[in-house]
Parts: sequence; structure tokens; C-alpha cells
Amino acid sequence: MRYFSIIKYTGFVISFLGVSVSILETMYVAVFNKPIFVHFYLVKKKLPKKKKAFLVENISFYNKLNNKQKEYFEHRLVQFFRKYDFIERENVELTPEIKVLIASSYIKLTFGMRRYITTTFNKIVIYPKSFYSVTTKLYHKGEFNPRYKTIAFSWEDFLLGEIIVNDNLNLGIHEFTHALTFHGSKSKDVSAKIFYKIFEEIVSFMSDKNNVEAIKQSNYFRDYALTNKLEFVAVIMEHFFETPEDLQNKFPVLFRKIEIMLNYKSTKL
Repeated sequence: MRYFSIIKYTGFVISFLGVSVSILETMYVAVFNKPIFVHFYLVKKKLPKKKKAFLVENISFYNKLNNKQKEYFEHRLVQFFRKYDFIERENVELTPEIKVLIASSYIKLTFGMRRYITTTFNKIVIYPKSFYSVTTKLYHKGEFNPRYKTIAFSWEDFLLGEIIVNDNLNLGIHEFTHALTFHGSKSKDVSAKIFYKIFEEIVSFMSDKNNVEAIKQSNYFRDYALTNKLEFVAVIMEHFFETPEDLQNKFPVLFRKIEIMLNYKSTKL
């Protein structure tokens, strides 16, 4: 009987601590707009040598991290590969390098979030070039389809976005931002809620005609950004990663909001 009493008491203590931590974090988020902690892994996963070598040689975001952060980034890449299926279409050869490049785009976007894995998509489809979408009946370079839990990329356009790093065109960042916005609208996770809260603040920012006019007059964002609120945030995110200093100088309010959404300072990396 004493054994079961101990188990019952332990369960009560764990439950109480869980509730207490949840309340504490809610208060912390209300004040600081970020979770209490982000990275905590009992066992950090390692990439195979070939993928690790490609990561080191080609992902500038990774190379700007300190040693501890690099371990976190690598661990998250491994978890990404385990969670999501990569599917090739037509004559695409799905190499380890392609998978590392695509996954890294998502991991750097979510690096400041505690729960970075989302169920809004479960597969990534790679086409060689622009592809025909049965949903929109149009040709696309990239597409996020929440109904089929799919993200699709034109490899030609994805790679171009990674090679040219200052044109503010990054297909991976753009489509993954769409997925995270959808995730934020559904999830109760603290990072997701912060992301979506700031998304709504940006939407409110865009409801001011003076702000819209200032954006138009600046000629800073491409015209596609003003298609709708989802595209506007995705385009801002591309600028945040490719030319953060310019975004900070031209639109400091939007720059700061993206920093809060992602929970890290771009100009520090």
C-alpha cells in the first residue's frame, strides 16, 4: 500500500510542477514574447559524415553558430529527416546534399522555436522545374498544400534562391513560412502562438493605409508581397534572412516583429 501511495504522491507532484511551469511560462511569454527555454536534448543526434561535410561547407547560417548551437542545429536536421518524407518527381535525383539544403532552410527558420517539428506537412515533393498544380490549375515554383500536408519545390528555383543570397528571393524560406503560419493558427505550442500573434500584428500594420503607401513608395518589396497577408509575411521573411540590415534600416518595426516571431536576432548571426 505504501508503494502505491508513493507512486500516487509522485504523480501528484509531477502534475503540480507541470502546471506551475506552464503558468510561469505563460507569464514569462506575456512579458518577454519568447519561451523560457528553446534547446534541451537528452541525447543529441549526429549526421552521417557525408551530410555533415556538406553542411559545414555550404550552410553559412550553420557556420555562424557557436559550437553548442551547431550541435543543436545538427540534431534538429537529423530529427527533420526522420519526420518528413522526401519524394522526387520526374528526373530529379534526390541526393543527400539536396535533402540537407532543403532541411537547413527549415531548421534555420525555426531555430529559435522550442517545438520546431510541425504536423502541417509530412512530405516534401521535389520537381526539377516549375510544376503544374492540380489545386490551382497553374504552374508554380513552390507550393504549400495543408489539405494534403505537402510542400512542393522546383529544385531549379530552390537552388537559385540559395545560391544568390542577396536578391530577397528564397523559395525555401517563403514556402516554409506559409507552413509555419498555418501551424501557428492551429497549435497551442508557445512558439507557435508567439509566431501567429506577431503575424496578426503585421496584418494589423498592413491595415493602415499609410503603412501600405510607405511600402509601395519604397519599392523595397516586390509587387507580389502585396498579393495578400500571407504572401506579405513570407516575402518579409525572405528579406529578413537575405538582407537583414536593409530591412532593419528601411522598416525597423517589421524587422523587430520578425525577430520576435522567430526568437533570434538575424544581424547577430
